[in-house]
Amino acid sequence: MRRRASLILLAVAVFLAALAPLLRWYAFPRLAKVPAGSYQSAVLEAKDATLLDYARMEPRTVPKVTLVQTLKGNAEEARKVRRETGYDVVVWDTLTHMSGPDGAMISQIPERYVFDAHSQQPVHAGGEHVDDTPVRRDGIAYKWPFLVEKRDYRYFDMQTRTSAPIHYRGTRSFRGLEVYYFEQTVPWTHVPLPRRMPLGVTPDTVRQLGLERWYTTRRMFWVDPVTGAPVNGEEIHREELRWTGRPDKKPITAFAGHVKMRPDYVDATVGLVTSQRRLVLLMTSWLPWGSAGLGGLLLALALLLEARGRPRRAFTGQKAHDGGKTERQAPGKRAAWSRGGSP
Repeated sequence: MRRRASLILLAVAVFLAALAPLLRWYAFPRLAKVPAGSYQSAVLEAKDATLLDYARMEPRTVPKVTLVQTLKGNAEEARKVRRETGYDVVVWDTLTHMSGPDGAMISQIPERYVFDAHSQQPVHAGGEHVDDTPVRRDGIAYKWPFLVEKRDYRYFDMQTRTSAPIHYRGTRSFRGLEVYYFEQTVPWTHVPLPRRMPLGVTPDTVRQLGLERWYTTRRMFWVDPVTGAPVNGEEIHREELRWTGRPDKKPITAFAGHVKMRPDYVDATVGLVTSQRRLVLLMTSWLPWGSAGLGGLLLALALLLEARGRPRRAFTGQKAHDGGKTERQAPGKRAAWSRGGSP
């Protein structure tokens, strides 16, 4: 009975030991994915910012500038790309809407971002654009991969339409979460004007005035290392309209401000990430390690039952052997006594 129990325990232990790496290296990459039809929004604000008054072409200080970023998953387009390429992708149609203190639109920049649902790496399947201009992304955008590493990544900047390293600057605590802090500085760069601007202003209108747009920013992210989702983001952002071919003429500040995520959106993001990170930890840590630990415990128990069963069987066999020998010698001794020999 003990031998049968030890064999059953051994079989279960082997199964659990094999299940642990399967959960981590096979199931996790196939189950941990960004949903194709997800929808997210974030509101960021820059208080006491400098903003260009396009009616007078003069900068002024305003109490607040608001940026609303929306990410909408295009599930139909994702299925189309999957059929054409075989990749499991997510297609995000995004919009960055900037408005002044009176709520009037300052600029709108739409994007389409196509990326692998698990690794977050760009998939070049056509249709990628920034402000209706085709682009070919290199590196991540908006979200880091699952299980973020303590290293630099390449991050795509929608204003310059280029990628550059975003640097890992250490581990920090944010709202009770241990997060990785990343930072990127984009130097002054000549960038396109948005197609959608206030008061009917167009890029051609600005160019006809002899002006071109330049931009710089210091970008900061606090990233959850488990899900790869930023729980907070800030930018120290500056834009100027510079006179074409006239470096001696003073530039016009189009926008300058410290852009921060609104506190209520930070709270909502932290709550969402906290719930999602439990699911990722379940597949990458809790279940694999629990399975391996339980398998090791059952293996030890099976070996213990086997070891306890062996001495008893050996003792029982030896006793039977001695008893048989005694029975065979007894008649010989009785014969010696009957002949008067010494016992």
